[in-house]
Amino acid sequence: MPVLTRLHADHAPAVLAFELANRAYFAAAVGDRGDDFFERYADRHRALLAEQEAGVCVFYLLTAEDGPVLGRFNLYDVQDGVATLGYRVARHVAGRGVATAAVQELCRLAPARHGLRALRAAAADENAASRKVLVRAGFVPTGPAGPTDVGGKPGTWYRRDLTPHPPERV
Repeated sequence: MPVLTRLHADHAPAVLAFELANRAYFAAAVGDRGDDFFERYADRHRALLAEQEAGVCVFYLLTAEDGPVLGRFNLYDVQDGVATLGYRVARHVAGRGVATAAVQELCRLAPARHGLRALRAAAADENAASRKVLVRAGFVPTGPAGPTDVGGKPGTWYRRDLTPHPPERV
């Protein structure tokens, strides 16, 4: 059974391997991150951890029981109890409900662990799979998303209000 785990320093090699293995698949949907992203990934990983430590973002990995990264689920721009959700799953698990289950789990964890009241997410209009994940996870469309929000393509913003829980002590 896949497990959501907060990003740590020792995840860098596994995340880079995941990104490289799925580079063409992700590029087709949201545009390529460019060679510099991959060449300087160790620096990027340290920067993500610093953002997480500062409390402006929270990054999760979805891993298989035997260790490989199956997906990334990020809560960023955390402000006033609302965060933006971004996610990506490996090509070999796409279409199997993995992303939907992980997003639903994150919606369950977000109020208790991070004090969030709502999540928002943008999906490209042409990305039917991402839109389906969001709707199945209880998100509702709230308006248009600009090309800068979804990899240079027109899209839609979605929102899900979360059930309030007292924050967990982590």
